[in-house]
Amino acid sequence: MLARKSIISADSLGTDGSAILISPTAVEPVDIAEPLPARRIALPEMVWRLLVPLLLVIAWQAASSFGLVSDFVLPSPASVLLAYRELWQSGDLQAAVHISLWRAGLGLLIGAGAGLLLGLAAGLFRSAERGYDALLHMLRTIPFIALVPIFIVWFGIGETSKIALIVGASITPMYLSVYHAIRNIDPKLRELGQAFHLSKLHYIRLIVLPLALPGILVGTRYAAAAALLALVAAEQINASAGIGFILNNANQFQRTDIILAGILIYAVLGILVDALLRHTEHRFLSWR
Repeated sequence: MLARKSIISADSLGTDGSAILISPTAVEPVDIAEPLPARRIALPEMVWRLLVPLLLVIAWQAASSFGLVSDFVLPSPASVLLAYRELWQSGDLQAAVHISLWRAGLGLLIGAGAGLLLGLAAGLFRSAERGYDALLHMLRTIPFIALVPIFIVWFGIGETSKIALIVGASITPMYLSVYHAIRNIDPKLRELGQAFHLSKLHYIRLIVLPLALPGILVGTRYAAAAALLALVAAEQINASAGIGFILNNANQFQRTDIILAGILIYAVLGILVDALLRHTEHRFLSWR
């Protein structure tokens, strides 16, 4: 930064000794140190996401190693890894994950598909909205765990009641997301479709579905999360296979390490499914 200064010298004094100010012609550079912006540590996004869980695992292992918590109450990460090894070598883990994913996937497919169709109909037709919107809102307010006793009476204790519980949990998130996505479409676009004399099918295909796609994908994520939560409750209904079956057996034999391993399997499945749906959302909504 440059600063101008007025110079007073002996040669610039008048005859009466008064100073004569000379116009500022001399330019002297003055350095003003400006603080540099703080640099952020450039780490990949995945590292930032895994940093806190990794620190928690380290603290967990340290607490178990120093005897701060009982290994029976909270087994150490090393004990949980040994439990995974035991389940893997016996083949129980692979079979349980396959069965649980099949249950959750089938229930999600039926529930999310029904919610999608019901949401489209209610968003496009007032008669459909008046017919069942209040019923689905009432179903949304009921915790799906409260449906377990009545579903056992209706469908028994076999696979049907488990699938039905997952369907009931995943249908309302999908319905609400699709319904609100369609109702939030700009009315001017509807008028545009009328101006071009689009048929109902062309209007749905060219205007409704592209604009409602973000809401549909968000609804799919919510429905998948609800399906996994319902899976946990469903597999407590006299399950003969699946992750819930492993948890029930471990509870009978007081195997806290296997119980914790099963709980972590549910968590990992939820993270993987959500990551897959996020990738799908970014892929189909890259124009956003």
